[in-house]
Amino acid sequence: MVRQDVPLGRILGIPIGLDYSWFLIFGLLTWMLAGSYYPSEFTGWPPLLYWLAGAATAVMLFVSVLLHELGHSVVALRYRIPVRSITLFIFGGVAQIGAEPPSAVAEFFIAIAGPLVSLALAGLFHAVQPMVSGMEALWGVVKYLAYINLALVLFNLIPGYPLDGGRVFRAIMWATTGSMRRATVIASNVGRLFALLFIAVGVWQVLNGNFGGGLWVAFIGWFLDSAATAQLQQVRFQGLLRGHKVAQAMSDRCAAVPGSLTLQQLVDEHILGGSQRCFLVTRGQEVVGLMTLHRIKEVPRPQWATTSAAEAMIPLERLKLIDADAEVWAALQEMDRDGVNQLPVTRDRRVIGMLTREDVIGFLRTLRELEA
Repeated sequence: MVRQDVPLGRILGIPIGLDYSWFLIFGLLTWMLAGSYYPSEFTGWPPLLYWLAGAATAVMLFVSVLLHELGHSVVALRYRIPVRSITLFIFGGVAQIGAEPPSAVAEFFIAIAGPLVSLALAGLFHAVQPMVSGMEALWGVVKYLAYINLALVLFNLIPGYPLDGGRVFRAIMWATTGSMRRATVIASNVGRLFALLFIAVGVWQVLNGNFGGGLWVAFIGWFLDSAATAQLQQVRFQGLLRGHKVAQAMSDRCAAVPGSLTLQQLVDEHILGGSQRCFLVTRGQEVVGLMTLHRIKEVPRPQWATTSAAEAMIPLERLKLIDADAEVWAALQEMDRDGVNQLPVTRDRRVIGMLTREDVIGFLRTLRELEA
């Protein structure tokens, strides 16, 4: 599987990564600062110093964004909400929080934590300026970082979902209406209005000669509109799935195979011959584990002929299971939270089937056709 980001390590147990788009924005930002901003603000510097200041500012800006996302993450962890990862990308950064907040209060504090961190950073960089006033280049970098962190606060507090201000607005609507679903619809629609405003301002700037700046503003508007629309779609899906049980959506495509079967036999007879991609591994009449295509690929090919399914499987006790009477939406959230694509379905402690993301998508398609 190809990685979508460059891993940087972990902070508080949270994986930190760089999306490949970050390198593009890092280069563009460094070029803009070194070629335009710093030469116009500070004359007489050697050319190399402009580039060093530009690069240092770009790095520190993304450090500031990382701290902003860590603010959200720390509060989420305090509410026992898992944080899967933090990724820095072309628009800044995003913390992948693994579940919806349990209450409007939790949503409010998780959302406001990021802007508060950025506000604290703006105050810190402003307070440091007198201390470095004798070093013009360093003073220039600190001054810009104070300004840009304050700009991040103001931008993120726009009450348009999914910006932080939009999430704060959703928390207020949630507390007012008593319904997270209704609050999400209201906040997402307000977010779309702000997105369309960004697009309109961007187009106006392009028509008035500011092609680069206008295009960027319009692009941000498009991104916000896409994110708000996706959230509305998720609410719609949640509504369609409400009340439907896992037993209705699961399939029996995950065939049962004996644990004594070798991986080579499994590939030849079931995967290549039957297009199966996951299997329940049995010992007698009892299901003891799960075998997936990814699990097979982890075993070196020369060992397939001598490695049994029981040796390579994921043992049942290490698997997340879902009850057949659980709601499909809850199962989908379990998959997202644990980063898995399928869940064995149980009834009376016995595995009776498998629920995959493809099953949920197919079930949703059927529900939409019935609704139409």
